[in-house]
Amino acid sequence: MDLRRKDGRRRVVVTGGGIVNPIGCDWKTIFENLKQQKNFTAYNTDWDVFERMNTRLACAYTQPLSQYPRKKIRGMGRVAVMSLMSAEDALKMAGLQSEDGAEVSPLLQNGRTGIAYGACMGSFPAVVDLCRMDINGDMSRIDSQTYIKAMPQTCAANLSVYYQIRGRIITTNTACTSGSQAVGYAYEAIAGGMQDIMIAGGAEELCSPSAAVFDTMGAAAWDNDRPETEPRPFDQSRNGLVLGEGAGTLVLESLESALNRGAKIYAEVAGFGTNADGTHVTNPNRETMAEALRMAISDAAISATDIGYVNAHGTATTTGDIAETNATFSVFGRAVPISSTKSYIGHTLGACGAIEAWISLNMMNEGWFHPTLNLSHVDERCAPLDYIAGSGREISTEYVMSNNFAFGGMNTSLIFKKFTA
Repeated sequence: MDLRRKDGRRRVVVTGGGIVNPIGCDWKTIFENLKQQKNFTAYNTDWDVFERMNTRLACAYTQPLSQYPRKKIRGMGRVAVMSLMSAEDALKMAGLQSEDGAEVSPLLQNGRTGIAYGACMGSFPAVVDLCRMDINGDMSRIDSQTYIKAMPQTCAANLSVYYQIRGRIITTNTACTSGSQAVGYAYEAIAGGMQDIMIAGGAEELCSPSAAVFDTMGAAAWDNDRPETEPRPFDQSRNGLVLGEGAGTLVLESLESALNRGAKIYAEVAGFGTNADGTHVTNPNRETMAEALRMAISDAAISATDIGYVNAHGTATTTGDIAETNATFSVFGRAVPISSTKSYIGHTLGACGAIEAWISLNMMNEGWFHPTLNLSHVDERCAPLDYIAGSGREISTEYVMSNNFAFGGMNTSLIFKKFTA
């Protein structure tokens, strides 16, 4: 078996994954909910206090967070704890942490394992406490851990300390591409020989100001009386996105490392592309979006015809859906099968890239791909792609693509290949 790619870089594989999200925290549950087409959007009564905010819809994670020794997580807010929960599941799946969580592999602490992790921001309650000091002069809620909880790199830093990771740390706080950039940069670090194993992903906790930002831009779904009908990616009647929360973590490692450990391999990371629009902070640029997809295809050394499914960013915003689908069509030149996971779980912002990547590669292994929920009539301004709707689709393919795009003009594309020994 070749351990290196044709370009001389090392082959990189996925040996574990974990998700914390309303749709489930294990693949069996997630797959069942996708098959049953369950929408997890609900009316969030906590937001009723905001009189001038129209949206009340969110996909919140309502299960209790896992309990850890306080000394171990005193610098963690909700977002960091969710990242730890998903990382723990991923490491257990990869055989790098014992099932009871008591022991971890020495490989995690030998300097050849690193972390690439992102979020839009740190834990919001800690940010509020810092703001309260500046506004009211009230320092009563500030302690030695407040900033650690609030800082944007809180997930990466806390995971590093929790597992005593001594390799390189890459923080990807790039809004909606945080999770996918983390996976991509982790892949590059391993392929280039700088690390053997990387813990990669993203996390986000539900935050009312984030909802307000999209609401003031007219980009948040507002059909509050019918939460099950939102969001509606690509549909002509869509009216905006729904915020979600959660975390997603993948364990990436060199093929050589995985084989030496006898680890189960779930997929190979075949390609990655990322770039910036350089034109506008919030208006997407379909030309540069398309170029990111082409970069990933080139990196994978394949043709667009080899890719059998695309997991879209699919936020259900007017400009986003139109730009993304037209960028995708310009690259593929055909009606490639496509759907949006956000129609089930909302937009998890910094977490979405990792969550959607894990779901995409698992669907590839199952040979079944979920439809986009609430898609009845495709907006004629969207490109003529093969929008999976109504029911799922059985597709046998060796490659899948997962794309994400973010405010600031950040674009990412990941390609996964079905692994065969």
